[in-house]
Order: sequence, then structure tokens, then C-alpha cells
Amino acid sequence: MSGQTVPADFSGHMLDLDEDDDLEVFSKNTSLADGSPMPNSPSSMVNQYRLEEEEDEGQQQGADADDIFITVDNPESHVTAIETFIMYRVATKTTRGEFDSSEYEVRRRYQDFLWLRSKLEENHPTLIVHPLPEKFVMKGMVERFNNDFIETRRKALHRFLNKISVHPILSYSQHFKVFLTAQELLSHKKQGPGFLSRMGETVRAVANSVRGLKSRPEEFTMMQEYVEDFSNKICSVDKVTQRIIKEEREYLEELKQYSPTYAQWAGSEEELTEPLNGVAGCVERCSKETEEQIHHLSDVLVPALHEYVLCAETLKAVMRRRDNIQAEFEAKNEALTSRRVDQEALQDEVDGLADRVEMANNALKGDWSRWQDSMRSDLKSAFLSTAEKNVEYYEQCLAVWESFLLSQRVEPGEQRDGEDAS
Repeated sequence: MSGQTVPADFSGHMLDLDEDDDLEVFSKNTSLADGSPMPNSPSSMVNQYRLEEEEDEGQQQGADADDIFITVDNPESHVTAIETFIMYRVATKTTRGEFDSSEYEVRRRYQDFLWLRSKLEENHPTLIVHPLPEKFVMKGMVERFNNDFIETRRKALHRFLNKISVHPILSYSQHFKVFLTAQELLSHKKQGPGFLSRMGETVRAVANSVRGLKSRPEEFTMMQEYVEDFSNKICSVDKVTQRIIKEEREYLEELKQYSPTYAQWAGSEEELTEPLNGVAGCVERCSKETEEQIHHLSDVLVPALHEYVLCAETLKAVMRRRDNIQAEFEAKNEALTSRRVDQEALQDEVDGLADRVEMANNALKGDWSRWQDSMRSDLKSAFLSTAEKNVEYYEQCLAVWESFLLSQRVEPGEQRDGEDAS
């Protein structure tokens, strides 16, 4: 079977065999008992907060203009004799002088993104490289490539590249440039491991033979404790959020069965036909609002939380690599004090490792504050958006039921007519 390209099937499901080798309130003129006006409505509070945030972001962007703009879109399913996989278009616009053109368009699959990230980590072991979405774990003959999976992955890949594009060091990596501009990556992938990769193997070998560090600087111990605490908290919030969404989906299914029951009842209860149909309509409208809220949580809050669950694992790996570099230095330095031969050669090696420890420490310290600022901004934005959607959801449901109450209100004149008729 020859290679074939087909559009991604968003309505059906396909099986990936190899890709992963390679997510109006009624205005009330009310006042307080003391005559003072009611506080701002939730909507006006959200809008005011949103405006202030946008002004802050605008000032920040004005002071820090981007010069690389990347879009990941247009996913396509590719079918060959042995595998089915998705390729995404990566479109780049840039004003940087080191690029030969101002616009590029290439197609990349998931394993290409893995290659880029591994190269960035290899060359910058103590910089914080933004995580990629996890590989999809197939459980039996699970259905794949529905639109939710593809869109969730596309967004995550888009964020990955754009996080790199604004990084003051990683964005200037030659591997990043190759990824964005080369039509094919095979020749670049075939290049053998570089010096840093070989050094990485040495670091791992030495670190495995060393039981802990003798003197980790206190600031990195504090970072380590922060990461562990952050990881525990973000994982807990992520799990609870997903459990809440699961329960809300179950609630939605109940609502969808609830509304028809009232409608059927209305058909057999002539005196209650109007209010029963009214309740049925209210439940149906509330179920639609609930569905929108679930979609928002799934599309906005969950991806943001889970992204930083992965970030926590990335940070742990960065901390381990920093410790490994220091462990190698300590081992060599200890050997220097105990050996009586080749002292000069070993001294040069120890001096080089001391420089490497210092560079690794400085790189991590410089990236740490950048990561914290980015994390806080991303999560704050997700929380604000979720709060805004919650306000909108409850306001819409409140308006639905208030409308029903108004429709059932009996005027005094109508009530007397009814009594006279009886």
C-alpha cells in the first residue's frame, strides 16, 4: 500500500498505529436596607477586572514585542502501509535577521515535536523547556483521532512552539530554526549525538554512582521544595476538576431525561399543562447552559491545569539534571584530592566542570523567575475565564427560572374572576 494523504476525519475515528512513537440577568432596581445602592453585579465586576487585566497585558506586550509568530493548524491524517498519523501545518512569520525569509510553512508530526524538545533539553539541560502533550496510550482497540483529541493536541503543540518563540535563549536555538524552516527533518535527525549528549551520558553514569549531593546550594533546595509542593497541589486540583466535570456530565444526562418527563406529564394533566410545559422548557434551557459550561471547563481550565501538571514533571527533571552536573563535579573534585597521578589533566577537567556547574546554576536561576511569571499569568487567566463563565452560567439559569415565575404570576383581577366563576 503506497503512502496516501487524506483529510483528518473529525466526524469518525481512526486507529493510530505508530504516531505516538514518533485537550441577561434581570436588572433589579433594588437597594440595601440603609438606602445605599447594591454592589456591582457579578457581570460588571468581571468586565471591570477583565479591562484592568487587558490594560496590564497591553503594557507588558508593548514593552516586550514578539518577533516570531507561529501558528499550528490544518491537521491531516496520513495513511501508509504500516501506520496512520497526523501531520500539522506549522506557519511562521518572523522579522529576525538570521532567517533567510520572513515566512515559512512546513508540516510536522508529533514525533518531530519530540525531536525538537529533546534537542533543546540536550543543549540546555537546566533551562525549563515547556512540556508537550503526553503520548496517547492505546488501551486495546481504542478509537482515535476524533476532533476533540486532534484539537486538544493541536492547541498544546501551538502553545509549545509559542512558549519557545518568546524564550530569550531557546528561541535562538539552531534546532528551533531548523524545525520551523526545513521542509524535511530526516537528515537533521540522523546527525549523531553531540558533545553535550555524550556529556549527559557521563553525568548520568557518575550521578548514579554518587549517593546524593554533599552541598546543594540552599536556593536550589528551596526550589526543589517549591516544585514538590506545587506538583502536589496542581495534581490535586487537576484531579478534582476532572472529577467535577465527570459529575456535571452525569448531571447533564439527568437533566436531559428530566425535561421530557414534564412535557409528557403535561399531556395528561390539562389543568397543569402550562406550568408543566414551562418547567420542561426551563430545564431544557438550563441543560443547554450546563453543557456550555462543561465545554468551557474542558476546553479552558482542564488544559491549563494539566499543562502545569506536566510542567511540574519538567521542573523535577531540570532539578535532577542540575544535581547530576554538580554530582559529577563533586566526584571529580574528590578524585583530584585523592589521586597523585595525572593531577594537571584532572585539574583542568575539574575547572571545566566547575564552570559548567556555574553556568547550569545561572541558567536555572534566570529561567526560574521567567517560568513563575508565565505560570502565574497562565493560571490566573484560566481562573478568571472560569469565574466569568460560572457567573454567566448562573445568571442565565437564574434568568430562565425568573422568567418562569413571572409567567405564572396571577394578577389580583384575574384571581377574583376565577373565584367568581367558581
